[in-house]
Amino acid sequence: MRTLLITGPGGNGRTTVAAATALAAARAGARVLLLGTDRTDTLGTVLGTPVTAAPAEVLPGLTARRVDAGEDFRADLAALQDRAASALDLLGASRLDPEEFGPLPGAEELAVLRALRDAALPDVYDLLVVDLPPAERALALFALPEDLRRGMRRLLPPERQAARALRPVLGRLAGVPMPADWLYGTAARWDTELAAVEAVLADRDTAVRLVAEPGPAGADAVRTAGLGLALRGLRTDVLVAGRVLPESVDDSWLAGPAAQQRKTLDEWRQTYDVHSVAHLGRDPRGPDDLTALAVPGVPRVPRAPGVEAGPATAGWPVTDRLADEGVLVWHIPLPGARREELDLIRHGDALAVTAGPFRRTVPLPSVLRRCTVDGAALREEELRIRFRPDPRLWPRTP
Repeated sequence: MRTLLITGPGGNGRTTVAAATALAAARAGARVLLLGTDRTDTLGTVLGTPVTAAPAEVLPGLTARRVDAGEDFRADLAALQDRAASALDLLGASRLDPEEFGPLPGAEELAVLRALRDAALPDVYDLLVVDLPPAERALALFALPEDLRRGMRRLLPPERQAARALRPVLGRLAGVPMPADWLYGTAARWDTELAAVEAVLADRDTAVRLVAEPGPAGADAVRTAGLGLALRGLRTDVLVAGRVLPESVDDSWLAGPAAQQRKTLDEWRQTYDVHSVAHLGRDPRGPDDLTALAVPGVPRVPRAPGVEAGPATAGWPVTDRLADEGVLVWHIPLPGARREELDLIRHGDALAVTAGPFRRTVPLPSVLRRCTVDGAALREEELRIRFRPDPRLWPRTP
């Protein structure tokens, strides 16, 4: 199944483009699930029919549903109390009534990740279109599975889980209580669920579609979003430029904004496959308006036989310059990056890369783990990190 994640600056029409893309695919014969993540029913407003948390066919071939963070949070709270029942009884703590609480901070993001994972599992649809939050929140959402998994592995390493039978003995020897089975079980379950989300994001049939209105503000937002997506290793298929004014504008007042849009579009075309969507002169509402937007289709990405998903850093090649310069070079594409906004810190076999407002800790390719960082440079929108073999670790040549 193909997955198309749609985001962009807030207020630039990403929900409209998501609905139009899903409708166009459905009318082309695909079985489409359109997933909304807004708290309010913005998708229903654009489609002209309400969208609820229950999947429902809103138009022929097009099923839509909306993430309900509150319902997911209450279900999780009840399940957590069931798993921790013995600990709660030991402490004499009373059970919480899930109906008394609304979702806590972070519950909405976790609900979106779960919905993304669940929608990609069944072989029911050909295309999943996700109307994500604005780009800033969407990028934080993309980072969440990897960051949470890394944090849980540090707090509850898998090798400790393998020694469950020894924990009572270790607890008596150390004189401190050891984590209960339910805690390790919960951590293992969360790790599995987060790994499934990472697999969806890393799949070759998953792409991000950016939506922005051309202009100075849109240009800044696209540069930042593109940088964040590149650091996560996510592929952008199309940049949809929305609300584009006609080439020839009779109204002198609109001539300035139209020229500004053309300048931004020319700049975007140097980096992205840009598709312009004309301004309808009104907010699109209903299937007819969505069809009039003529959004681009969703082509399938060619896949090599047997290739499913891989690390999001798989497209970052390492070039061998040992013969000429005595170094290996790791190439990290970072379109829109600025030299003064870059920073690198090595942590053992991982490298923390900071690019603008984004930071990611990525494992080093195996060949680079036996090297020391020898420098870095930004060239042609690509971060090139030089690694020199560590004589203590590098195999000696005869």
